[in-house]
Amino acid sequence: MGAALMLLCFTFYTIRDQFYWWSTREDYSFGVLVPLFASYVIYDRWPLIKSYLTGEKFQFVDEPVKQKRALQAQLADWIAGAVFLASGSLFGVGALLRAVTGPQNPASLAIAVGFAGLALSTIFIMVTERKDGEAMSLKSRLNFTGLFLFPALIWLISAPLVSVLEMKIRVFLLTRVTVVVFTLFDIMGLEIEREGNVLFLPKGRVGVEEACSGIYSLTACIFVGIFLAAVFLDRFWKKVLLVLSAMLLAVLTNLIRSLFLTSWAYFYGPAAINDTWSLPLIGNIGTVHDVMGLAVLGITSICLLLMVPIFNFKLPVSDDLTNKNVSENK
Repeated sequence: MGAALMLLCFTFYTIRDQFYWWSTREDYSFGVLVPLFASYVIYDRWPLIKSYLTGEKFQFVDEPVKQKRALQAQLADWIAGAVFLASGSLFGVGALLRAVTGPQNPASLAIAVGFAGLALSTIFIMVTERKDGEAMSLKSRLNFTGLFLFPALIWLISAPLVSVLEMKIRVFLLTRVTVVVFTLFDIMGLEIEREGNVLFLPKGRVGVEEACSGIYSLTACIFVGIFLAAVFLDRFWKKVLLVLSAMLLAVLTNLIRSLFLTSWAYFYGPAAINDTWSLPLIGNIGTVHDVMGLAVLGITSICLLLMVPIFNFKLPVSDDLTNKNVSENK
C-alpha cells in the first residue's frame, strides 16, 4: 500500500509538471489524454493483474526455485534496486531544476524518465509473492511488471524532447517535406522554384514553416498507435509494427497535406491558404490550413483503427484439420 501511495504521488507531480506543456504547446495538447488512457489500460488489465497476485483465474503455477534461478532472481533484484536509485535521483534532479528555473524541456524529460524507472522498478521489487504467500518466479514477476509498461512509459511521449534534439527532428522533417513537394511539382512540369524552405510559385511564395514539418501529427499519432497497440494487440511484434505504421502514416498524410496546400496556393495564391473554408449547410469550418491539419490527424487515426482488426486477423482452422492434429498427437 505504501509503494502504491508513493507511485501515486509521483504520478500527480508528473502530471502537474507536464500540464504546463499540454496547455501551452499545440503539439503536446494530446497529453491531457495521457492520464485517462493510462488509467484505462490499468483498468482493462486489472483482471489479469489480479490473477497474477491471487492465482484465482489463470492459476499460474511456478516451478520449484532452483539454485540457478534463485541467483537469477537475486541479480534481477539488484538491477531493479539500481534502477530505482538511479531513477529516483534523476526524478529529484528534474524536480529541483524545475523548482529553480521553472518549466523547461530537460527538467520535464528527466522527471518523465525518472518516473518510468521508479514505477517499473518499484512494481518489480514489491511483487515477490502472491496474496496467499506463495513465492512468484522471476518470469511471473517480469510478466506482471510488463503489464504496466504503457502506464509507466507513455509519459515519455507527452513530455517535450530536449530542445536541441527536437529542433533537429523539426529541421529534418521540414527539409524533406519541402524537397519532396518541390520535386513532385517539378516532375509535373509546374512552374516552381525553391530557396531553402521557401517555394516560389507563379502567384507568390509559400514558406514551409515548422508546423508543416509534421512533428505535431507525428507525436500525436505515435501516442495513438501506442495506446491502440497496448489495448488491442497481444503480440510484441504486432505492437511494434503498429507504432511504426503510425509513424509512417503521419509522415505520408502530412506530405499529402503539404502537397494540397501548395497546390491550393499555386492556383489561388498563397493568401488563400488562410482563407476561411465554407461548406454548404454547415458554414465556416475554419481556414484551409487548419482544416487540412485536423483532417490529416483524423484520417491517420481512422487508418490506425482499421489496422487493428487486420493485425488481429487469424485464419480459420477447419474442424477436420483440428481433429486430424489431435489424432496425430495421440
